[in-house]
Amino acid sequence: MNEALTSLLGLLDLERIDRDIFRGISRSAVVPRVFGGQVAAQALVAAGRTVPEDRAAHSLHAYFLRPGDPGAPIVYQVDRIRDGRSFTTRRVVAVQHGQPIFHLSASFQEYEEGLEHQEPMPPAPDPETLPTAEELLPAHADKFPDPKVVDRLLEARAAVDLRYAEDPPFLVAGQGPREPRSQVWFRTRGKLADDPLLHVCLATYVSDMTLLDSVLLAHGRGGWAVGDVVGASLDHAMWFHRPFRADEWLLYDQQSPSASGGRGLGTARIYTQDGRLVVSVIQEGVVRVPR
Repeated sequence: MNEALTSLLGLLDLERIDRDIFRGISRSAVVPRVFGGQVAAQALVAAGRTVPEDRAAHSLHAYFLRPGDPGAPIVYQVDRIRDGRSFTTRRVVAVQHGQPIFHLSASFQEYEEGLEHQEPMPPAPDPETLPTAEELLPAHADKFPDPKVVDRLLEARAAVDLRYAEDPPFLVAGQGPREPRSQVWFRTRGKLADDPLLHVCLATYVSDMTLLDSVLLAHGRGGWAVGDVVGASLDHAMWFHRPFRADEWLLYDQQSPSASGGRGLGTARIYTQDGRLVVSVIQEGVVRVPR
C-alpha cells in the first residue's frame, strides 16, 4: 500500500464526535473545491457506521448543493430514517460553515437469495496492456494550458490506478465528435481489508472521476483540466448489485445518452474482470462552454 492510498483511507476513517455526527477532512483536488467523490464516499462511511454490519449498502442517491471548502472540516449529520426487518435507510447531510454542501440518502439490506440476471460485460482491452497515468499524462503535458495541472492529476490518481481503454477527452479535443462512450479500468494501488463497506466507498470515490468523459467526447471537448468547458457534479446515484473488491481490476463502462441546458448526463456500469456486473451509476453534471 502506497502513501497516497494510506492517506485516502485516512480520509475515509471519519472522526465520530457524537452518536450520529461525524467529521472528515479533505485532500487537494484538481479544482479549487472539495472533490465530489470524496464527499460522497465520506457520507456513505458515516451512514454505514450507523448500520448493523450484516447489512450491505445496495444504493445511494445524492445531490451536490454547494462547492466544498478544502481547507475546512466537513461535518456529517446522519438521520436514522428507518430500521426495517430487511432494509435500513439513512439520510446524511454534509455541512460546512453552517451550510449544507451535500445530501445523501443510502439504503442497506440484509443478504438474501433472489432472482439473478445481468447485462453481459462489453468488450474491453486487458488493463495490464494500457498505459498508466504516470506514462500517459507527462507524455501529453502540452495539452494542458497550465503545466501544474499534470502534477495535480497525478496526485489525484496516486491512490488509484486508473487506465483509459481509449484516448481520454484531453487527447482528442478539437478532433470532432466521437461516440459518447468511455471505458476505464481501475483498482486501488494496494490490498485492502475485507470490510465490504470500505470497497463500496472506494468505488463511490472513483465513480466521480471520469463519469462525464462521455459527454465531452460527444462534442470533441477536452474537459475542465484543458479549460474548454466548465463542469461540476449536480447529482449522483449508484446501485450495488453484487459484492466486489476495489483492490482488484474493475471496468468502468460509461456513456452519455443526453446533454442539454448546460447539463450532461452520464450512465455507467462497473464490472469485475471476470464479467460480473457489480455496480450501476448515473450522474448529471453542469457542462458549460465558457464564453
